[in-house]
Amino acid sequence: MTKRLLAYLLCGAALLAGGLGAAAPASARHSVHLVHPGQSIQQAVDAAEPGDTVLVLPGTYRESVKVTTPGITLRGTGRETVIRPGTTAVTQPGTATRAVVSCAESGNGICVIGAKDRDVEDVTVADLTVTGFARSGVFAMASEGLTVRNVTSVKNGVWGIAVERSVHALIRHNTVRDNGDAGVFLANTIKAEEGAADTHGTLVERNRVEGNRIGVTVRRLRNLTVAANHLTGNCAGVFVVGDENKPKAGALSVRDNHVVRNNKSCPKTDRLPALQGSGIVLTGTEKVLVTGNDVRENAGASPLSGGIVLFKSFVGVTGDDNRISGNRLADNAPADLVNTDTGLHNTFEGNTCRASRPAGMC
Repeated sequence: MTKRLLAYLLCGAALLAGGLGAAAPASARHSVHLVHPGQSIQQAVDAAEPGDTVLVLPGTYRESVKVTTPGITLRGTGRETVIRPGTTAVTQPGTATRAVVSCAESGNGICVIGAKDRDVEDVTVADLTVTGFARSGVFAMASEGLTVRNVTSVKNGVWGIAVERSVHALIRHNTVRDNGDAGVFLANTIKAEEGAADTHGTLVERNRVEGNRIGVTVRRLRNLTVAANHLTGNCAGVFVVGDENKPKAGALSVRDNHVVRNNKSCPKTDRLPALQGSGIVLTGTEKVLVTGNDVRENAGASPLSGGIVLFKSFVGVTGDDNRISGNRLADNAPADLVNTDTGLHNTFEGNTCRASRPAGMC
């Protein structure tokens, strides 16, 4: 038994030794639901009440899990708790079946989903591995106060961790590797063209993001921070993307990230040209602060290649009032700083670099 697992069990005090039922209360109000290999995580989640913890023991669990109850924690015991796609749909009657099929049929591993008129609040997903799903490892929509922490999300078809139409999210200390599109994907809405949404302070912090098409994508959002992440081996490190809708994407910060050797080669898509060697890219944004980043050895021949790149949106929207300051850049190609935007009041100041396009920005 690992020390971490022992600590969890001691904190749970009188956990029931067998079965899936709720253990003795961890407090006067909150219970711990213990899941053994071979048991259903979804059943434990459906039995949990706000404030409860579903603790999943080491093992491989072949299912998708949908969380709609506010205030619950879904937690493994570390990377040895593994969730993979199931081979058959769950057959239990009632709402659990519909929830699992919905998440599984969408190709997601763990879904945190609110209602149309009310966000699901204060859900935590932590300390587990999600891998092999056709769409996303962890997918959240209509959530408030979501925390995704110490999750390893690898080799999923589209996104490692995706958060849509949500506020106050915290994405921290995760390992997100070798996913088909973005390692961490944040968006206002995927299915409609709308103006940028205010996330009310979402934070993407101290994640290790490797081998994805794009490390972190921020699409049509405002008021968030991408900070102190390690991004390497992706085709592009960080993308902040806006379009012609109002308000513009922006009023956010990308700071203190380590963005090195994002030189994987990715073919073009309907939205973007072929990608390689892009460190931090802003396109169609306003009032974005990019500061304190270490951006090195990102090299390629894509129109978006370079260390920190300002690029006019593919739908013709300029970037305005973006501030690129206090970054350390070296050995990026075609240049450390690249500005092909024609927007107004974009500033480059106090950066340590050798080459820029056009010249004179270093």
